Amino acid sequence: MKKILAVSGGIDSMVLMHIYRNDPGAVVAHFDHGIRPCSNLDMEFVQRVAKSYGRPFFAMRAELGENSSEEKARNARYAFLRQLGREQKAKIFVAHHADDVAETMAINILRGTGWRGIAPFGNDEIVRPLLKWNKAQIYKYASRFQIRFRADSTNTEDKYLRNRIRRQFLEYPEISARLKSGFWKNYQLRAQIEQLDSELINDSASAPRDFYRQLDDACALELLRYRFQLWQVSLTRPQLARALFAIRTYQPNKSFSLNRRYLLQLGRHNFSLEEQG
Repeated sequence: MKKILAVSGGIDSMVLMHIYRNDPGAVVAHFDHGIRPCSNLDMEFVQRVAKSYGRPFFAMRAELGENSSEEKARNARYAFLRQLGREQKAKIFVAHHADDVAETMAINILRGTGWRGIAPFGNDEIVRPLLKWNKAQIYKYASRFQIRFRADSTNTEDKYLRNRIRRQFLEYPEISARLKSGFWKNYQLRAQIEQLDSELINDSASAPRDFYRQLDDACALELLRYRFQLWQVSLTRPQLARALFAIRTYQPNKSFSLNRRYLLQLGRHNFSLEEQG
C-alpha cells in the first residue's frame, strides 16, 4: 500500500517517518501553514531527512497568518494531504498517539460533543499507526534511534485550547488516563454502529421518507448522517435535525435548503439531494 506520511518536523511525525523510512511505498508530505516566522526552516529540515532516507518529498505552503485558528489550520493541512493522497492513490498516515486522543476527547466534551466526540479518529481514509503509543514511548523511541526533530513554539501558546488542556493533564494525569482507557471501548462501539449503518442504508440516489418517520430521533439522526455521508455531504447536528424535520413533515413536491450548496427535494414517498442553482 502506498503511504503519504504527514510530517511536520515535530517529534511525533519524525518518529513516524523513521518507522517507515525503508518502506518503498512511503512518501513524505509537509504542509507549512505560514503561521510562524521561519516556518520554512521546518520544511527544509523535513526535506533533508526525507532525502537521507531516500523517500520522495512533497510540500505546500499557505499564508494563514499568526492569528489563524486551529480549525482553519487543520482544514488547510488535510485538504493538502487528501489532494496528494488522490494524486498518489495512497492512504494518509499521521502521527496521532494516545495523548492526542485524550486531548481531542477533552476538547470535544468541552464543545458539547455527540457520541462520536468521545470516539474520535474514526475516519477510514486516515491511518494512525501510533494510537497505542503514549508520548513517553515516542520520546524513548526517538532517544534510542537519536532522531532529530524541531520544536513548534506554538505548542506553548495559551491562545490554543489544546495547549491549555495539555497543561491540565500534566497537573491531573488521572483525567487523561481515564479518557485513554475509555477510548478503545468507544472506538470499537463506533465501528459496530457504522457497520450497522452500512447494512441499513444503501447508496441509492433517493431515500424513503417513511423509514425516518418510524424511527426515534436518535436512530433517525444517526442513519440520516450516514445517508448524507454516502452522498458526500457533511452536515452539523443542528442541520441534520432540521433536515429530519423537513423529511418527516413537509408536504410533497417541496424543497428544503440544507446549506448554501444543497437542497432536499421531497416527494410523496422519497427524498433526494439536488445542488442549488
